[in-house]
Amino acid sequence: MQVTETLNEGLKRAYTITVPAAALDAKVQEKLVEAQPEIEMKGFRKGKVPMPILRKQFGTRLLGDAMQEAIDAAMKSHFDASGDRPAMQPQVTMQNGEEWKEGDDLVVEMTYEALPEVPEVDLSGIELERLVVKADEAAVTEALENLAANAKDYEDRAEGAAAEDGDQVVIDFKGSVDGDYFEGGSAEDYPLVLGSGSFIPGFEEQLKGAKAGDAVKVDVTFPAEYGAAHLAGKDAVFECTVKSVKAPKAAEIDDELAKKFGAESLDAMKAQVAERIEAEYTGAARAVMKRALLDKLDALVSFDLPPSLVEAEAGQIAHQLWHEENPEVHDHNHGAIETTDEHKKLAERRVRLGLLLAEMGRKAEVEVTDAEFTQAILAQARQYPGQERQFFEFVQKNPQVQQQMRAPLFEDKVVDHIVASAKVTEREVGKDDLQKALEALEEL
Repeated sequence: MQVTETLNEGLKRAYTITVPAAALDAKVQEKLVEAQPEIEMKGFRKGKVPMPILRKQFGTRLLGDAMQEAIDAAMKSHFDASGDRPAMQPQVTMQNGEEWKEGDDLVVEMTYEALPEVPEVDLSGIELERLVVKADEAAVTEALENLAANAKDYEDRAEGAAAEDGDQVVIDFKGSVDGDYFEGGSAEDYPLVLGSGSFIPGFEEQLKGAKAGDAVKVDVTFPAEYGAAHLAGKDAVFECTVKSVKAPKAAEIDDELAKKFGAESLDAMKAQVAERIEAEYTGAARAVMKRALLDKLDALVSFDLPPSLVEAEAGQIAHQLWHEENPEVHDHNHGAIETTDEHKKLAERRVRLGLLLAEMGRKAEVEVTDAEFTQAILAQARQYPGQERQFFEFVQKNPQVQQQMRAPLFEDKVVDHIVASAKVTEREVGKDDLQKALEALEEL
C-alpha cells in the first residue's frame, strides 16, 4: 500500500492511495477462507464448498468489502502517522472508476482540510468581572403577586352583571348536530373561563355579555381536524344555561397560598422565591461573563481556519437569521440564501473560538459524564409534557442529536475550567444593570 502526497497548501491536503491488486486478492481469499466453514450450498456438505465456486459466488461482493477496508486502513494509518485531524469527513474518489476492473491496482485520491495547530493561551492574565445581584424585596413581592394571580379564585359578580372576558361562567349545556344530541356534548355546572380558548373556537365569545339565569344558544362549527371524526367540520348548536357569573380574584398572599405551592409557610415560600430569583440572576450574570471571556480569548489568538468549516458555519448563520426575519416560513422550501461578509466574519469568530475551546478542553481532559448528559436530556424532555419517554428514546437513537446536545455541555465545562484559572472579581449591581448588560449582548 502506497500513500503519496499531492497537495499541501495551508490547511488543504491531498494524497493518492494505491492498493496493489495482489493485496486486494489476498484480502478476498482471507475472507473466503474465514467464511468457508459456515457456508452451505446444494450438492456440497457444510464447509466443503470448493474455493473456486465460493470465489465465483461471493468474490465480487467481498472484493468491494476488501477495497473499503483497505482504504479505511490506509486513511487511519496516515492520520496516525501524520497527526493530522481532518476538519470534516475526507473526500475519497476512485481514479479511473469507470475503467477499473478486477485485477487492477486500486488508486484513490483523498482530500481534506486539516485542523490547525491551536496556540497555547496564558489564562493567568485573563481578568473577568462577575456581576452579583441580590433578590430585593420588590422582586420577591412581584413574584409572589404573579403566583397569587395564577392561583386566583372566582367570586360571584353583582346580580345582573354581564360576563366579561376573563370571567368564569358556570353553565349547563347540551350540544346537537342536525337536531340530534351527541354523546359527550353535554355537561352540568361546568366552570368555563371566557377567553381561555378551552372550548371550540367561537363558543366562548358568544357567552360574553350573558347574565346569570340567561339561556343562550351558541352556534359553532367543529374544526375540520377535530379529534372526533363524526363531528369534524360539522355545524353544531349548544343550548346553554348560565347559572352564575364570577369575576377573577387574586389569591391572598398568605400561608394558605404558600401551602398551595408546597411551602410550609409564607416566610418559607418567600425564601424559596428569593433563591429562585437569585439563581436566575446568577445564570444571566454567567452569560454576561462568558461573553466577556470569549471576547478576550478571541482577541488573544489568531490562526488559520479551515475554509470548509467557516463556509458551513456562515451558511447556518445566514439561514438562521433569514428564518428569524421570516417567521411565517416554517419549512426549508425557499430559495438559496446568500452569505454576506458579516455572516462570514461572525462564522470565523465562532469557528476560531470553537476550535480553541475544543483544544483547551482536550488538553485539560474535560469530559461530559453520562450522568450529566442524562440530566440534560431529562431537562429538555420536560419541555414535551406527556412525550418525555418518546423524546428520550429519540435522542438515544440519534448520534447526531446526542452530539448537538453534548457540545454546549462540553463548552460550558471548558468555560468553567478557564474561569477557575482566571482572575475574577465580583461587583454587586441592581437588577436593571444586569438587564442592560444582557441587552447589550443581544446587540453585539
